[in-house]
Amino acid sequence: MKKEKRKLLKSIVLIIMLFALRPLPAFAEEEASVEQQYRGYLERFEGVWNRDELAEAGFMVLEDQVFPIKLENLGEVMFVPALDVEYDRLALFFVDSEGTVAYRFDQFAANFTRMGEVRQQNRGLAAVSFQDVNGDGMTDIILISNCESESEKKAFRVGDVLYADEMGFYRDWRVSDKINRFGMNKSVDFITAYARDGKSTEFLYTASTRQELLDHGFEIINEQCYRRDFEKLGRLWVVPGKIGIADYDVFMIYLINEQGYIVWSFQTMEDYDNLYALKGINCRDIDGDGMKDIIVLANYSRDEGNWQMLVESDYEIYYQRTGGFLQDVEFKKHYTCTEDDTVDELVKKARAYWGWSVEAEE
Repeated sequence: MKKEKRKLLKSIVLIIMLFALRPLPAFAEEEASVEQQYRGYLERFEGVWNRDELAEAGFMVLEDQVFPIKLENLGEVMFVPALDVEYDRLALFFVDSEGTVAYRFDQFAANFTRMGEVRQQNRGLAAVSFQDVNGDGMTDIILISNCESESEKKAFRVGDVLYADEMGFYRDWRVSDKINRFGMNKSVDFITAYARDGKSTEFLYTASTRQELLDHGFEIINEQCYRRDFEKLGRLWVVPGKIGIADYDVFMIYLINEQGYIVWSFQTMEDYDNLYALKGINCRDIDGDGMKDIIVLANYSRDEGNWQMLVESDYEIYYQRTGGFLQDVEFKKHYTCTEDDTVDELVKKARAYWGWSVEAEE
């Protein structure tokens, strides 16, 4: 009986060993690779004990954002942000007067733009601010990171707040999520207006009625507000407007029915910071399918840093479909508007692109 048990045990052990030696599935190998990459990164990150070791460990110091700062939890330190050269991860090092790293931090929203990956999309810091955000008497840190999508080569920003405590700093993921999901990462003042003062653009995306918009301070641009009959959605009010927060005007357009309910909404600003001037909105059949589309032309501004504000003229076209509207991508690739363009001229060019030369009726 004992011999049979031994044989059975040997068989089980052999099966386990054979299973362990089998090649890992592709997804498991990929997961192991990511884990190994992250462990390697952590070894370098946690292995830096002096500012002089940063370059050797693979970190490039962002010299234009290095500041001496006195913090309640760390004392007098040098704030040293650095970019991991291999994986484009942002890291913060707090260094004392002798160059010794007193504290380090790398768990913020800018390092989670690509979930499940070690490689991130950081290109540097756009802004840093030290202030008491939550009113507890300790200095917090507001960060805005410059990022770039590798696939689209498209620049974007990621904002975050690092709250101070006795041990160092921590994030509130709920604050980080709303800052970035609702476009409140444009400037330090914008983040402060939300994180400290509670002013938010969230209602622009969650409101269900015209009255809700007005209750939150939404300003309707009355000269561009009118009713139109949309073939698939019925008779609706086209309602453009804005909300001003921290010197920025955030622009939205809503389609609202006769009962005051929001049927559709459009965020035309994309990556711009501010509505500079609305040049026009028009509802016409642009792609020649017999249904009214919407074209929007406006001047927007963008903060280029170093107190430079860039103003650009831009447009968006939304094609009416059975279930709502589809944002144009084809004609936008074909034509970049100029400061001299008007809505009527854009309509003619867009219709010509789609093969229609007959003037569209409003």
